[in-house]
Amino acid sequence: MQYLQKLQAYLPTYLYHLILAVGAVVLGLLIAFILRRSFQFFSRFWATFQINSIIRHLNKPVGVFIPFLLLNVAVGMMDLDKPIMIRVEKLLEILLTINFGLILIGSVKVLEDILVHRFDVNKEDNLKERKVRTQIQFIRKFIVATLVMLTIAAVLLSFESMRKIGTGLLTGVGIGGIIIGFAAQKSLGNLLAGFQIAFTQPIRIDDVVVVENEWGKVEEITLTYVVVNLWDQRRLVLPITYFIEKPFQNWTRVSAELLGTVFLYLDYTIPIDVIRAEFARLLQQSPLWDKRTNVVHLTDTKENYIEVRMLMSAKNAGNTFELRAYIREKMVAFVVQHYPDALVKTRVSHFDKVPAPTASN
Repeated sequence: MQYLQKLQAYLPTYLYHLILAVGAVVLGLLIAFILRRSFQFFSRFWATFQINSIIRHLNKPVGVFIPFLLLNVAVGMMDLDKPIMIRVEKLLEILLTINFGLILIGSVKVLEDILVHRFDVNKEDNLKERKVRTQIQFIRKFIVATLVMLTIAAVLLSFESMRKIGTGLLTGVGIGGIIIGFAAQKSLGNLLAGFQIAFTQPIRIDDVVVVENEWGKVEEITLTYVVVNLWDQRRLVLPITYFIEKPFQNWTRVSAELLGTVFLYLDYTIPIDVIRAEFARLLQQSPLWDKRTNVVHLTDTKENYIEVRMLMSAKNAGNTFELRAYIREKMVAFVVQHYPDALVKTRVSHFDKVPAPTASN
């Protein structure tokens, strides 16, 4: 402090202020650099993903917050004119508020990464992991949205004019409140639907669903909409209330395991026992089959053909689709090669060839 006083005595005022400001910013950047290097050093002893998450989400906001904080301290040591001092302090207050909000948001994302790391959704039986991850993502998005709103409110309320406007709005809440309530009804409905989905969980992240006659996986659940990654890599975006108000299919609601069917339409002469034996042989050779279900039924009879249903099981929807395609291809090839006469045909009776009697006859 004595050194600064001596420096102020020997230097012009503007140069002294400039040295204080630049020195505070440089010192702040140096501290931020040391902190970042320290985290990278300790990553040798801690879990790498935690350090990477902290650096990824907090590096920039902390790296900006520390110089601003020291600059705010330095401004307090400057002998500025009162109007200028008020404007500078107000600007720094706003910047620090916004930056602190970003630090809180980054901290929430770091906490999310740590929790998500504990629940690996890449394993086969991942029902519990997908349930928890869905809740974590929704809670994170809700907290981030709340922090953004609080940060904006804190910035606005720091202005005296905004406080007066806010007081006026609160005192005139009557009719205005009713209008705002009707206007926000849809948004509040989406928010409540989001809470309901997050905790009752009719859908979860990575659930296999059929919506609007489209098959896909739930890729993202936000506060207002759900993104379904369709089988051909298109994205179907639906309002979150859709999954509360309308029926849809969830193939992995209880378990990822599924049953798949293949139908063959064959002639009455086909030996069903041979079809059943070939089907069992193909399943035994396929790594996609999970050995739970192996059933062949004659499920219907028509005038010209019979319907044979082959029922099989697999660990998940992707394996089920691939297994059905494999069985369908191999069974059709088997019938064509060994029982070509059993393919569906249209019979023509010899009576159809006899000409109808004429009037002269």
